[in-house]
Amino acid sequence: MNWVVRVPRAALARDGALAVVLAVVGMITAGEPVPALLAVGAALPLAARRVWPLPVACITATATAAYLVWGYRYGFILVSFAVAVYTAALLLPPRRAVFVGTFALAALLAHVIALGGRSGLGGLLPGSTWAVLPFAAGWSVRIGRESAALRREEQARLWAYEERLRVAQEVHDVVGHGLAAITMQADIALHMLPSRPEQAPIALAAIRSAGRAALDELRATLSMVREEPTPGVAGLADLVERMSGTGLEVALAVADTVRALPEAVDRTVYRIVQEALTNVLRHAGATRVDVDVAYGRDVIVTVRDDGRHAPVYVPGRGIAGMAARAEALGGTVEAGPDPEGGFRVCARLPVPAVSA
Repeated sequence: MNWVVRVPRAALARDGALAVVLAVVGMITAGEPVPALLAVGAALPLAARRVWPLPVACITATATAAYLVWGYRYGFILVSFAVAVYTAALLLPPRRAVFVGTFALAALLAHVIALGGRSGLGGLLPGSTWAVLPFAAGWSVRIGRESAALRREEQARLWAYEERLRVAQEVHDVVGHGLAAITMQADIALHMLPSRPEQAPIALAAIRSAGRAALDELRATLSMVREEPTPGVAGLADLVERMSGTGLEVALAVADTVRALPEAVDRTVYRIVQEALTNVLRHAGATRVDVDVAYGRDVIVTVRDDGRHAPVYVPGRGIAGMAARAEALGGTVEAGPDPEGGFRVCARLPVPAVSA
């Protein structure tokens, strides 16, 4: 059974600090050695509350139950208990979360049964509050996050549908332009062949060049609508190799410390790089493109070429599609002429972190 959750180091440091504070305050307010020891035992496991939420909640609930069954009054130890229950409700799968909530409630109310007449049924209500309210708060935050994730996924599907419509128009434009160029050069060759046959090879070479360019653009465009699963960062090397086959020199640099990305972010990184390279192939007149993927708090994708750019930049549909993909995940895309020459696209995609 896998209870472990991957957590950023910064979150672990915050949890460690929280556990120490709760342990120190609980020990000071307890007064006597036994309740102080139980308060420390309930608080310190919270340092790993996001890594092992289920065992931590069980340990903290057990220490709290022992504290109350021992006959001590409600105290600061219940803060540690509430944090553990909240975390379990937030991070665990629903069935395990319900199990932990039930176990915590039973453990917290054990002193009512154990103490009998000294506590009485009047202890049920305040005891239940310390378990039910943190669990309800954690569950509510969890539902809110899941709903937000579903909305982002739905938005991503909508953008994908709209992109397919855009790609259909792109296919029409590519094929129409390529056939028009080929037809024009063929007419020239047929016209020149009787009187100036030495010019025919030049026209035929232009036909070949136009055909190859149209095929390259068509392949790049149609690759967006294949029904195959979209690659992620791991597929960038193959994408760069295919683009290099068009005569465009592409250099790829991916950070050494590769992070495990959510599937939606991983796919979006690939699509943004793919769209940026396709735009370079079609519009930039570049000879070299540098692709950089860096990992910080966010994933930062930069595509820079050495091609020409217009003095006044007007964003096209390709840039709008990249921006839409990024915005669906809460990110941004900046595109425009690079001060060092050429054109630059920079996308910043946030990576959701497990937090409480």
